[in-house]
Amino acid sequence: MTPACKTVLPHVMHHPNGDPLRTALHLAAAGVPVLPLRGKVPFGNCRACANGACGGRPHMKSAGSCQCPAVCHGWAAATTDPRIITSRAWSPAWRQAVSVAYHPGGAGLTVVDLDTPAAVEWARENLPATCTVPTTRGQHWLYRGGMRSANAVRSGVDIKSRMAYARWLGPGYGNMADLPPTVRALAVREEATPCAGKVASSSGTRAGWDRTVATGCRHTERYVRTGLERGLAMVRSHTESGAGSQAFQVARFQANLHVQCPGPCALDTIGALIVAAAVSVGVPQAYARRAVANGLNTATGRAA
Repeated sequence: MTPACKTVLPHVMHHPNGDPLRTALHLAAAGVPVLPLRGKVPFGNCRACANGACGGRPHMKSAGSCQCPAVCHGWAAATTDPRIITSRAWSPAWRQAVSVAYHPGGAGLTVVDLDTPAAVEWARENLPATCTVPTTRGQHWLYRGGMRSANAVRSGVDIKSRMAYARWLGPGYGNMADLPPTVRALAVREEATPCAGKVASSSGTRAGWDRTVATGCRHTERYVRTGLERGLAMVRSHTESGAGSQAFQVARFQANLHVQCPGPCALDTIGALIVAAAVSVGVPQAYARRAVANGLNTATGRAA
């Protein structure tokens, strides 16, 4: 029999039909920040924080800094405090929870999420062996050490560490290795750089679009801003996966919205805001730009 993974969590087992709260408390006692999941995704933000109104703990840059008593802001709500985990504010979420998530970066870990058999084969050929946890579609490879998170660093491969969460699927097997330069290089290669100029990608109240840059738009400024902010919030809500695809959908919707306008409608400004929202949750900038450009161009049939 393959030995259990020798990690900081050797005694915390996973029971598919067990009690998520009990699992979460065991993980928290081992120093691993946890939060409940509805399935594979976190519970939604509370009303006071809907659509980024509060700025997001703040702006999703660090965990735990907002004062929301309920489970709020995805990975940033993760905690090791049993008083919070068992609080009355969290109890409705635990009653509905299907599984438990943890914040790898908060536990000093990095998860290389291998989502396809081809990705697993690539890892076996290119990465040092480490603690391995089977998933429904592939494997999680756990390394000791934290780094920035990044989605789609290569086909079927995501990196989850800081500012991200991963589902707890059990302790895995094998000895955990230190985070290798090979994994760090994947994120460096896809490092997102800020767009030129000031982009209000984290603003929950106002998008960087107005009449001064959209003199030919037939819509009211309030109408465009409201719809755009909703779209940006949808992109930023995909903290684990799918933000790139959501960015494409939002860009396509925005393009279709302005097809009948005499123009110009400053779709480049709208596109930059959507790209920034996707980058803020870990989508590589080149990928985000391509997805948004394709989404904007679908209205004219010019998508690549």
